[in-house]
Amino acid sequence: MDFRKTFDQIPEAFDKYRPRYCRELFEELISVTGLNPESHVLEIGPGTGQATEPILKTGCKYTAIELGENFTAYMRQKFQSYSNFAIINADFETYDFGAQKFDLVYSAATIQWIPEEIAFSKVYDLLKPGGMLAMFMTRSDEKSANEALYNEIDEVYKRYFVVKQKYNQRINYDNVVNYGFINFSCQEWKKVRKLNADEYISYISTHCEHITLEEPYKSKFYEGIRNVIQNAGNKIVIYDTIPLYLAQKPM
Repeated sequence: MDFRKTFDQIPEAFDKYRPRYCRELFEELISVTGLNPESHVLEIGPGTGQATEPILKTGCKYTAIELGENFTAYMRQKFQSYSNFAIINADFETYDFGAQKFDLVYSAATIQWIPEEIAFSKVYDLLKPGGMLAMFMTRSDEKSANEALYNEIDEVYKRYFVVKQKYNQRINYDNVVNYGFINFSCQEWKKVRKLNADEYISYISTHCEHITLEEPYKSKFYEGIRNVIQNAGNKIVIYDTIPLYLAQKPM
């Protein structure tokens, strides 16, 4: 199973229920990189564009590369009004960009799906001298604000969450300096989400492993999750951390 294509099965739900990034992150990214209508930008794996529009609004020459056919079609429809928008339906790992070079290459929760020796090396080659790589994602803490509920949810997972393949994609962002990049930095922002049982189920249903969950476990799993959250006042609080990693290709 190619987990990279799992999300492509649910473009509408993915777009509706995945958490958004904060305005401050995009303000920082645009300020640091100096994006303008002359800038060439590549987004790796935009999905349904949770991190796309703030970059498009700078007027930059924007290109996305997206593996999923459904995601690509969704993106084309969603951003068709932007004349500076272009998208390639292809695999970043193997696609030949030819002579194209970029001022910014960025990834919102995508680059960790690519082996670092491919990801960091290829991005380095695609950047212009002085160009920047930006990587960001949402890391969610569901335990700190509701530990008792978290433990009950964990019991539901232990009982009913039986999947054929586990998510094990990881990347060490610090390792980018081993591939020629300089000026590595990280900045973080915090957000809080409060979800009821149905909202939480809609959210976790967009996770790769959850998409693959089959009967007879699927119904019992979601019923169990719904019951423990409703019994806890029908609310779960999630603390989100949004880190922005930046690195630069030397001039």
